[in-house]
Amino acid sequence: MGRPFGLLWASYAVSAYGSGLGFGALPLIAVLVLHAGPLEVSALSAVGPAVGALLAVPLAPWVEFRPKRPVMIVMDLVRFAVMATIPLGYGLGWLSFVQLLVVSAVVAAAKIAFNAASGAYLKTLVRADDLLVANTRFESTNWSSIAVGPPLGGAAIGLFGPVTTVVFDALSYLLSALGITAIGGREEAPRMTGRSPVRAGGLLDGWRHILGHPGLRPLFLNQLLVAGLIMASEPLLAVLLLRHLGFPPWQYGLAFAAPCLGGLVGSRLARPVVARFGRDRVFRTVGTLRAVWLIGLAFVRPGAVGLVTVMAVELAIIVNMSLYTPVLATYRLEQTPDHLIARTLTAWSIASGTTIATLTALTGLLADATGPRTALTTTGLLILTTPLLLPRRDRALRHEPESPAATEAARTD
Repeated sequence: MGRPFGLLWASYAVSAYGSGLGFGALPLIAVLVLHAGPLEVSALSAVGPAVGALLAVPLAPWVEFRPKRPVMIVMDLVRFAVMATIPLGYGLGWLSFVQLLVVSAVVAAAKIAFNAASGAYLKTLVRADDLLVANTRFESTNWSSIAVGPPLGGAAIGLFGPVTTVVFDALSYLLSALGITAIGGREEAPRMTGRSPVRAGGLLDGWRHILGHPGLRPLFLNQLLVAGLIMASEPLLAVLLLRHLGFPPWQYGLAFAAPCLGGLVGSRLARPVVARFGRDRVFRTVGTLRAVWLIGLAFVRPGAVGLVTVMAVELAIIVNMSLYTPVLATYRLEQTPDHLIARTLTAWSIASGTTIATLTALTGLLADATGPRTALTTTGLLILTTPLLLPRRDRALRHEPESPAATEAARTD
């Protein structure tokens, strides 16, 4: 697929593995170094990303109408700089909880802006026929980093101290920026027609495109709920396994890390499955299969049988998710006009993060009132209804995106 894509993929891999090593590093530092309580740790996990999402809203038009590669480089350098303040503050003795909150928010905003720019850049970098291949490679890299990174990160923290993985994470952003810089070449900035996107309501154009598209709208709503409910179940399962069923921490880590290898399987299956059965059937069939397994976590029992149950359920979910996600990402790029890609991807990311935070908070309250097993049962039953949101007509999925001129004419009218 060419040297430029190879460098982009390598940069993504370096950053993904750095983030895998640093997975959960900020809450861990808050507990081990700053002796933070449960309320502060929860605030760090929720408030930082929420503020980051708000910061990303005005960034979307800025990203849209600028060359994408420089934006990606700047966002990587911003993340490197802000993450580097943590080991610096730790070494000087002035690390604070407020600093962790600021770092969390800035990193979240920069990640949203980077992903929006990289999606738009990818569409210009590879042929339309290669988009699905490119997305499957990113997806497989993502899952392999999750499988390998957290166990290695935990070992590194035990050997070298609590901020070790943050150093690796920060350096990975710097290396990613260098890799993207090495791609080289000139990139023309998209031309902005009509009025300023900020003054003309352009901040909301991404949401307007998603909700006005007959194929993207049901896929968007389905994805929000499926991802939100799956992510909301993770802390519930942690409480159930570690506190109620007495699983040791290494078994808990194994239960989540080993099934991530299924992401390599699912992502590699995406292209041949689409070629054989068609994208429409993948959305309906695999989109449904993602939702049927979560209820199994409500029946986990102590001992080896319980561990195998968790790993089997997680494996089934991850295989289907990793097959479905690159197909969805490719369809989203194909159905979004070039002048709306950054704002559409930003809107999608913000809505996803907000939904996950909201559902996690609500299921946490339910678990506090009724217990984690009841809350897991509730999420498992709710996710069984999500296939009803999937598009039922092939014609909706084959909707052609409007040209920039048609979109601008409609806005003017």
